[in-house]
Amino acid sequence: LLTVQPSKRLLRSAGPRHNNLKIVGSVIFPVKVYVKLHHNSPRILCLTSHLRNLELIDPKFQWKGPGGGLSSENSSVEISPTGTLILRNFNLSGVYTCSIFYKLAAMQPDKNLLIKYLIYAYSDPNIYYEVTARYHAAPCNSSHNTYFEKTLLQILNKLVAELSCVVTLIKAECHHVKMQRGGLQNEIFFTFSVASLNREKHNRLCQESACDASHRLIKAKQLIETFFKQQVEVSRKSSEPLPEIYYIEGTLHIVQVDRCYPGYGINALIHPNCPECCVVCSPGSYNPSNGIHCLRCDRSLIYGATKC
Repeated sequence: LLTVQPSKRLLRSAGPRHNNLKIVGSVIFPVKVYVKLHHNSPRILCLTSHLRNLELIDPKFQWKGPGGGLSSENSSVEISPTGTLILRNFNLSGVYTCSIFYKLAAMQPDKNLLIKYLIYAYSDPNIYYEVTARYHAAPCNSSHNTYFEKTLLQILNKLVAELSCVVTLIKAECHHVKMQRGGLQNEIFFTFSVASLNREKHNRLCQESACDASHRLIKAKQLIETFFKQQVEVSRKSSEPLPEIYYIEGTLHIVQVDRCYPGYGINALIHPNCPECCVVCSPGSYNPSNGIHCLRCDRSLIYGATKC
């Protein structure tokens, strides 16, 4: 029995380098197959490991999917004369079955086997960084704060633009803070997200390692850390009094956040062969937001449910 192995190499089995990967079925239990969303599936055989080693006479194959019978007349389906199935631009998760009719000898009656696959769409987690920082501010109703918020966001976006990353302001809240053994001061509490854009749309000539979203995000994180560190150094070296709005040293915090698309979730117990994948939620579960888990819902009867 050949199934998708829990390795990075085979998790990307839908990629062009792995078109020759073949998945063999079983009559004992459904075989789980993981296909990257909107990619082509590996070759899914209408055979068991036992039948694969036998000479079959007059074999006939019938494939069925969640939407009914499958045939090569559909542009998203390819079935070879030997019954091998390839699903193109895959997005329809569910139970796929293949009936094989065959003889082991010319004079014997037909034999029939039903082979079942559970084929799941998956995607890589959508990783981003959440950045929080605090600034000493002008009075909370001042237009100076609003102008500064826009300027800071523009600066941060210019820093990461060449990495095809984007900084988004999640919130900026002005508060009155009572200082230890001191009076009140105004502070802006900033929360930003830093995410990578699809590099292929921005630069088709980029090298594979440079296009990798996690690689670019790490570089963007380092640039942002350096930016805030330099603000502290400039303030320390300057003999001028501090401006009205300035970064408060030590308040920068950056955390990594994983999220899945609605209708997808990470579950290493249910999907041990795809433990870090965002796998489509099975019937009986759903994910309404960009969380990382499929939540239980007995009323959900479809794959990829986004509501209960």
